[in-house]
Amino acid sequence: MVTRKRVESWEVSDEFWRRVEPLMPVRERSTDKAYVRKAGAGRPPKPARQVFEAVMYVLRTGCQWKALPKERFGSASAVHKRFLEWEAAGVFEALWKAGLAEYDQMEGIAWRWQSIDGAMLKAPLAQGAVGRNPTDRGKKGGSKRHLLVDGRGVPLSLVVTGANAHDVTQLDAVLQAIMVKRKAPSTRRSKHLCADAGYRGRPALGIIEGHGYIPHVVDRNKEADAKRRDPTRRVRRWVVEVFHSWLNRFRKLLVRYEKLERSFVALNHIAAAIIAFRKVKLATNIIYG
Repeated sequence: MVTRKRVESWEVSDEFWRRVEPLMPVRERSTDKAYVRKAGAGRPPKPARQVFEAVMYVLRTGCQWKALPKERFGSASAVHKRFLEWEAAGVFEALWKAGLAEYDQMEGIAWRWQSIDGAMLKAPLAQGAVGRNPTDRGKKGGSKRHLLVDGRGVPLSLVVTGANAHDVTQLDAVLQAIMVKRKAPSTRRSKHLCADAGYRGRPALGIIEGHGYIPHVVDRNKEADAKRRDPTRRVRRWVVEVFHSWLNRFRKLLVRYEKLERSFVALNHIAAAIIAFRKVKLATNIIYG
């Protein structure tokens, strides 16, 4: 009997690393600094793959950075420092774009029917993009993710604000922050945007139409009633709700403990990239979990 080795969800497969490695910046000495040690002296840095796997460990398990297993990943502070360096270099945003590009090439982004929504989460330690959370009666701080997904639930845009930011106020920002440009279709086809009742009103409809969408703003209860009356009716907005649940599989994103806005956004970018890559049908699973 052949026993299979258990593969953890945070482990980085060879196929996945082949997609990540070209995006990693090369660490070079700055000519503006005076270094005490000579080049090559001191403890050598951990391999980039090991550090990236440590970031995946934090993202998947939701543990604190200081709780990283030292025997496997080394210094937690060194891992976090490299994580911030990669964020500043735009590595995680580029990874998301790479995932969307491969998904578009293999499957094709479902541009015609898109969905938008926002979701609040607790942010007890946040110092940026935080506001009073209406779900906690305004007593505690919270953040809000504003998302745009395609017809299969693959993320196209993400904006993080305080929890007290209304969906309509971020509508234009979300539609402008789409990570990849749509290729010109061979035949002119309309594109539709599905949203819930939070996007009602003339200003919101004007923004949606200004970006070239046909708006479909329907109250959830009315949408459910219409589905019950006509079982053959196709409901399309559910994909954005599913994407929220996919993000919650990454336990570091369930409650925001990241103080810095840039750190939290970077972790969301990694999760969005993973979801995009998982939508590509390949012979082997490049991402576990």
